[in-house]
Amino acid sequence: MPSITLYSLDGCPYCEKAHDALDDAGVEYETKWVEALHSKRNEVKRVSGQRGVPVLVDENRGVTMAESDNIVEYVEQSLA
Repeated sequence: MPSITLYSLDGCPYCEKAHDALDDAGVEYETKWVEALHSKRNEVKRVSGQRGVPVLVDENRGVTMAESDNIVEYVEQSLA
């Protein structure tokens, strides 16, 4: 099982940006698809403290982050 998890919403352009960065870097990761309603995103809130997506969790490095631009930068600098 990959140590990277990306919480994502189908059709979300910010989530697609994060997926593309991980794919381009050749990173193996698991996607956890979330509900469209913010009120149904309890797991995302539990891991990140907020309900927005995308959220990346890197268990090996103890990193949890939101915001697609931050995720892309992290992938390019730390995982690529």
